[in-house]
Amino acid sequence: MSDLSTLKLFATQPHPCSYLEGQEATTVFVDPAADINPSLYTQLSQLGFRRSGAHLYRPQCLRCQACVSCRIPVRLFKANRSQRRCLQQNSDISLHITDNINTEEHYALYARYIESRHQSGDMYPPSLEQYTAFLTSEWGITQFIELRLAGTLIGVCVCDQLGDGLSAVYTFYEAGLEQRSLGKFAILAQIEKARSMNLDYVYLGYWIKECDKMKYKIQYRPLELLINRRWMRLN
Repeated sequence: MSDLSTLKLFATQPHPCSYLEGQEATTVFVDPAADINPSLYTQLSQLGFRRSGAHLYRPQCLRCQACVSCRIPVRLFKANRSQRRCLQQNSDISLHITDNINTEEHYALYARYIESRHQSGDMYPPSLEQYTAFLTSEWGITQFIELRLAGTLIGVCVCDQLGDGLSAVYTFYEAGLEQRSLGKFAILAQIEKARSMNLDYVYLGYWIKECDKMKYKIQYRPLELLINRRWMRLN
């Protein structure tokens, strides 16, 4: 069984950064042949690794350290006025846990989301093959939280249960419901889910100060940032 001391890592060649224009990025991947278990996955998350499909990765760029891992300590989190308003506004949404999103209903929502919100991204155009590979359930710890309005699917949160928290892998939702701020609501729902499971954190991936797409993460306080291999709390 693999552990941190024996784990092999592989680095990509420098490539154009997806977040900062004009920057080059290098990504480190965990050996795809490694035997990943929930304990090892938790340790890697604590070191700043993320999951995409069956792969665990972390940015490791030579000239840039803009990508900062962040997590919400859920027991200390207090919703601000905007977040409380979001919860109240979406009080008519019901949440359901499912272990399978390989359905026409789920994929159709995902495809609409990518087509309307991410036409310039790597996931466009959407395909069923890419959807399955990207959001696959790994190592028996992935949960899918459905957001339903009067029975209609309007959002899905993909999250992994770690030893110390939930890792928010990806969220997609009905893009035509902008007034509901479903992305914000999805994070708040995962915070409450982690609390109910007596877990400590919700891992949000990477915060990049100079990237507008990532600025929303700094709105959840307190927030812990992984700086020089130490988690620092931002109140």
